[in-house]
Amino acid sequence: MSNQSCEIAAYNPPPEEIVAILRKYKVVAIVGLSPKPERDSHQVAKYMKENDYTVVPVNPGQKDILGEKCYPNLKAIPFPVDIVDIFRKPDAVPPIVYDAVEIGAKAIWMQLGIVHNEAAEKAREAGLEVVMDRCMKIEHMRMIK
Repeated sequence: MSNQSCEIAAYNPPPEEIVAILRKYKVVAIVGLSPKPERDSHQVAKYMKENDYTVVPVNPGQKDILGEKCYPNLKAIPFPVDIVDIFRKPDAVPPIVYDAVEIGAKAIWMQLGIVHNEAAEKAREAGLEVVMDRCMKIEHMRMIK
């Protein structure tokens, strides 16, 4: 059994708070963004760009993705980030959350299948909004479009 299914999702904000996050924050750093068009991270990033979000790729193995400069990690981004959208395995989440807190991000978004209750609690304690086990594209299509 993988880590992804071992941990039960903790509290997620109610739908109106998810809508508020999607409306209020427009700069999204996508950690684990793939350059491959068939990958979920790529499809989410492309959709968010098409819907007036600034997408900031975070992938140490790439120079650019979707025409945007790619950064090796969150701390390398030289401008403010609103949402850190995580496309990594659950065991990779805590250091990403710590970096998100350090750079002053406003929200953590863990994609479908990604839950890390301890990291989520640390983010909330630091004042960040947290969404787990949800797809930003699906939620945007369902609640905003």
